[in-house]
Amino acid sequence: MRVHVVSDVHGNVEDLKRAGDGADALVVLGDLIDFVDYHEHDKGILGAVFGPEKVARFAELRRSHRGKEISAYARSLWESLSDPAKVVEDAVRDQYSELFGAMTAPTYATPGNVDAPRLWPEFEREGIHVLDGGSALIGGLRFGFIGGTLLPEGAVLRKHAPWVPYLRPEQEYDDALAALEPLDVLCSHLPPAVPELLYDVVARRPEHGSAALLRRIRTDAPRWSLFGHVHQPLAQRVRVGRTECVNVGHFKRTGRPYVLEW
Repeated sequence: MRVHVVSDVHGNVEDLKRAGDGADALVVLGDLIDFVDYHEHDKGILGAVFGPEKVARFAELRRSHRGKEISAYARSLWESLSDPAKVVEDAVRDQYSELFGAMTAPTYATPGNVDAPRLWPEFEREGIHVLDGGSALIGGLRFGFIGGTLLPEGAVLRKHAPWVPYLRPEQEYDDALAALEPLDVLCSHLPPAVPELLYDVVARRPEHGSAALLRRIRTDAPRWSLFGHVHQPLAQRVRVGRTECVNVGHFKRTGRPYVLEW
């Protein structure tokens, strides 16, 4: 059995069309949307709506970790539009139409934080399975899927903002994970809370990870834990007991799926 796994697609439609070539199934671990393209500022939703110069300024504030200035600058951009929520939703739908259209059957997909999972049912079709808090039998192994990332402690999600990332309160995430049946392969967008898997060597900071994922790995001892989210991790893979924990790669930049065979 051969399964190809991708994560952090961020609008890479052309490589996604070929990601399932030679595989029995394709697994997609989220972040389909290209919202802010930090490499090509004219790309992504912000680039298309506001232009590369404004995205360059946003990217610089983000790199400098200037949180209050980022929030104020983002508000000024959205306030320049008459209906920012509609502009964003239309752009997201346009990207999803291309991205889901590029997936080969059978595909099993779960959303990341840069996704709008409430829209995903519109794009399901025969052979494309959307799973978040559910499981599927693939090649005789039970794959379980949990989407999104964690809402930082003390943070408040602005649910009426033009763009709302898929961030989940920790208890909600943990409860959804706990409801999954025993698994052979644990699929998430978020990594388990292992320091080497969380640290991004380019951003030079750790990303969030899930302690509950790590507990589940230690309890179930699945063959694999597969995830993305951290684009340039200190370690791509770490073994926890008998479980191989693997960051499947930043597909936006590499264009290559991770290959799973058994």
